[in-house]
Amino acid sequence: MIAFGDGHNDATMVEYAGIGVAMANAVDDLKAVADEVTRSNEEDGIAYTLSKYFN
Repeated sequence: MIAFGDGHNDATMVEYAGIGVAMANAVDDLKAVADEVTRSNEEDGIAYTLSKYFN
């Protein structure tokens, strides 16, 4: 499972997911627990990351 987040409320979900991804515009605490940091939401970060795994 891949989970994406950007706020403090997303930390548990991102930590629990098999692949936890923080957006570039995420809070620093979330970036610290994520497996990776992707582009911002304005730069289509979710699409960018999904294309790495599914293309």
